[in-house]
Amino acid sequence: MCGICGIVNYGSDQRIDRDLIRRMTDTLIHRGPDDAGVHVDGQVGMGVRRLSIIDIEKGHQPIYNEDKTVCIVFNGEIYNYRELTHSLKESGHVFLTNSDTEVIVHLYEEHGVDCVRHLIGMFAFALWDSRRRSLMLARDRLGIKPLFYCLDSKRLIFGSEIKAILASGMVERRVDIEALHHYLSLNYMPWDRTMVRGVRKLLPGHTAIFKDGKFTETQYWDINYDYSATMSEGDYAEGIISLLKKSVKRRLISDVPLGFFLSGGIDSSTIVALASELSDQPLKTFSIGFEEESYSELGHARSIATRFGTDHHEFIVKSDVGELLPRLVWHSDEPSADSSIIPTYYLSKMTRQHVTVALSGDGGDEMFGGYLTYPACKIAGIYRAIPQLLRRGVIEQIVARLPTSNRKVSFEYKAKRFVAGAELPPLRAHYLWNGAFTEEEKMALYSPAMREAMARTDTLRIFEEPFNRSPDLDIMSRLLYVDTKIYLADDILTKVDRASMANSLEVRVPILDHELVEFAARIPPNLKIKGLVKKYIFKKATKDLLPYATRHRDKQGFSIPLADWLRGELHETVCEYLSPGSIKKTGYFDPSFVSNLIGDHREGRKNNAYYLWALLIFQMWHEMFIENNPPLSYTSL
Repeated sequence: MCGICGIVNYGSDQRIDRDLIRRMTDTLIHRGPDDAGVHVDGQVGMGVRRLSIIDIEKGHQPIYNEDKTVCIVFNGEIYNYRELTHSLKESGHVFLTNSDTEVIVHLYEEHGVDCVRHLIGMFAFALWDSRRRSLMLARDRLGIKPLFYCLDSKRLIFGSEIKAILASGMVERRVDIEALHHYLSLNYMPWDRTMVRGVRKLLPGHTAIFKDGKFTETQYWDINYDYSATMSEGDYAEGIISLLKKSVKRRLISDVPLGFFLSGGIDSSTIVALASELSDQPLKTFSIGFEEESYSELGHARSIATRFGTDHHEFIVKSDVGELLPRLVWHSDEPSADSSIIPTYYLSKMTRQHVTVALSGDGGDEMFGGYLTYPACKIAGIYRAIPQLLRRGVIEQIVARLPTSNRKVSFEYKAKRFVAGAELPPLRAHYLWNGAFTEEEKMALYSPAMREAMARTDTLRIFEEPFNRSPDLDIMSRLLYVDTKIYLADDILTKVDRASMANSLEVRVPILDHELVEFAARIPPNLKIKGLVKKYIFKKATKDLLPYATRHRDKQGFSIPLADWLRGELHETVCEYLSPGSIKKTGYFDPSFVSNLIGDHREGRKNNAYYLWALLIFQMWHEMFIENNPPLSYTSL
C-alpha cells in the first residue's frame, strides 16, 4: 500500500524540480512510512511513499520495464500477480523483483491501456511511457483506492490525496460551492467532485491518458445486472460461498502480519469464518466498542471470536474526540461528515499495533441488499395505499409528536425519516432517507449569496445518471447500483481508506472482489430482499458457517453517540467553529440559522447532531485547507 503523486508539464519547457516532487510525496508519508522514491524525466515527475507488503526487500518504487522506457508508481495490491508473472515470463519478460507492482509494467507492454482488465485487486497507479510521451492513470473497479487530479492549460497534477496536489503550490485553494451543496445533503463528496475547485477524482473502473495536453478518460468496467441465467437458491448460495472463499484466500497473501476487523455482523463474521478454514493458525481479530450500550457490538464480536478460536483484541472508544478531530480533518483531505470514521480510525490504530494488513467486511450491504432503505421502498408502496386522511391526519401527526431520542438509529428517527419520504418517487425517497440537509433546509441554511448561487442546483441529479443508466431494470437493482457507484465508493471506501492509511494500515475487502460482484449482480433482486428480509440469499449462503443469531440480527452500523458528544465534550468546539463570527467569516451560511440549530440541540428540543456535525467538519476543514496552507505532516497537528 502506498501514496503516489506527480506532475506532467505541458505547453512549456519547464523541467520538473525533484525537490518539489519530494515535498508533495512527503505529505503522503502516513500512506507509506517504509520507503520513498522519485522519478523525473524532463517535464514529468512522479513520487511514491511505500508501505511494504509484498517483496519487502526488492519492491522499491518507482519500478521500470527492462529498458526503463516505462515507469510506474503504484498504490494497492494485485492478488493474481503470481499467475500473471508466470504468464509474462513465458512471453519473454524479464522481472527484477518479486513484487506485484512490476507485473503492471510488463502487462502494459503486452496490452497497453487494457492491462487493467487483467488485474484482480485494489489499485490506483500512474504509468509514464517515455516513448509515447504519455501518462496513464488508472483506478480499480470499485474505487477501493483513491486517485485525484487537477488539469489546467499548463499541466496535469495527480495524487493519492488532495493535500499532495495542494503541496505543489500550483492549485488555488478555493471551495467548489456546488460540491459544498452536495456535501451538505450527503455528508460526503459524490462522484468525481471534490471540495477544492478544479480538483477531480478519477472515477472507479476508469483509466485516463494524458498526451499532448489532451486528457482522455475511459471506463473499462461496470456492473451488469443480468438475470437471464436463472439458478436455484441453493446454487446461488453455493456460488457466493465458493467465490467469497476464493476471494479471501487471494487476500491472505502477505509478507507481513495480517488480521481481521470483526464487528460481529454477518459480513465480517463470514470473512473470519472462511479465513479460519484456510488458516492453520489462530486468526488475529480486532473489535471496537463504546461505553454507551446501544452503540456497542463487542458482545456479538466476542461470540464470533470465541466460536472460531481467534486471538481477539478489543478497544473501547473514550470521549477524547475533541483532540482527535483536527487530525481526522487533515487525514480526510476534504469534508467528510460520516462520523463512523472515528471508530474506524481507533480500530485501525489498535489493529496496526499488531498487524500491517487487515481484512474487512465492507461491501456486503451494497452487493446483497443490506440497508433498511431497501425494504422501506417496498413498505412505502403499502403506505401510499392507506387513505390520505388517515396518513396525513393520524399517522403523520403521531410520528411528528414522537419524543426526540439520542439512541442509535432510534425508532423515532426511522419513523420520521420514513414518513418524510414515503410519498416521494423511489429515488428521491432513497436519497432523502440517506441524507442530511434537504434541499429546502439548505436554502434556509444558506447566506443570501449562496442561496442565489444554488437556487437551481438539486443534489438528486447526481444520482439520476446512474439510476437511469438501465431504465428497464427493476427499482431495487437500480438503487443497489446507485449505492455501489456513489455511496460505497465515495463514503464507505473513502472513510476506510483515510482512517486506515492514517495509521499506515492496509485494509483489504474480500466481498468486493470483482468476480464476486459480477456474480452477485446476476442474483435476482427478490433473492436479495425477499419480502422484507434483507440479504436473504447471503444469509442462506452462510447458514452452515454462522449461528442464526449472527445471520439474522438487525444491522447496527458503525456509528457513535454523536448527539451526546455534541452537547457534552464537543460543545465548546461547536461554539467556536460555528459561532456567528466564524460563520459570517466563511460566508456560506446564515449565522442565526446555525445558532438556532445549536440551541435546539443543546436544550434537547431536537436532535440536530447530523446537521451540526456536517457544519463543524466543514468549518474546521475550511480553516485548515482554504484559509491556511494545510500542514505538510500530520505530526504537526
